[in-house]
Amino acid sequence: MTDDEQRRPVTTAATSLGILEQLKSGGPMGPTGIASELGLAKSTVHRHLKTLEREGFVVPDDDGYRVGLRLLDFGIYARDQHQLYEVAKPKLDELAEQTGEKVWCVTEEQGRGFHLYGAAGAHSVRTPAREGTRSYLHQLAAGKAILSAFSDERVRDIVDRHGLPAKTPQTITDSDALFEELATIRERGFALNREEIVPKLHAVGVAVTDNEGHPVGAISISGPSNRLRGDRLTGDLADLLLGAANEVEINLNFS
Repeated sequence: MTDDEQRRPVTTAATSLGILEQLKSGGPMGPTGIASELGLAKSTVHRHLKTLEREGFVVPDDDGYRVGLRLLDFGIYARDQHQLYEVAKPKLDELAEQTGEKVWCVTEEQGRGFHLYGAAGAHSVRTPAREGTRSYLHQLAAGKAILSAFSDERVRDIVDRHGLPAKTPQTITDSDALFEELATIRERGFALNREEIVPKLHAVGVAVTDNEGHPVGAISISGPSNRLRGDRLTGDLADLLLGAANEVEINLNFS
């Protein structure tokens, strides 16, 4: 098999995955709506839906089809295979109780950030993020912490592949500005997110690395900007995260 053949996508698989993505982002939908959104023939969508339904990946709904719970098994399995989730979870629960805020564990895969686990404190607020959410690394405190542990070459590769799209007017969209901030993060040991992914939401994040300094992921604390600001954000919470990340790293090395 040639390199071109190996890189060439399997059209039928891509179509099925596109349908699943559409149902996830757009909610329950019938074949006509899916076909319109994806620019496919209704008959093609219908065949794929029937195959996906037979395998349990989609199920009929009053409004058409929705994502099936069989995918939950895949998601939980994928998360449980990640060493960071098992080791970091107890510490995240502890931090959430201690701070009252939302605490996240994020990892990187193929240049994107994935939320492995979130622990909610007594005063945490709801955001669009949930376990399994895929995000752009430069938009997150945890994501920027991960980027800061990469080489500049690796960061450039990620930026070239995924770009620097904006989520809010505060999001970094310039590569020079990103590299300047990553240098600051490396110097002080923690990353900040000030309304860069959700308006009026601040966060602080710290990378979790292995014995060779490679990032395994990051942990972060987020909350309303009126609570997470000043010395609490850059002092108390940053120090808590730095200590927690150190504990998680030690436990990772001996797990």
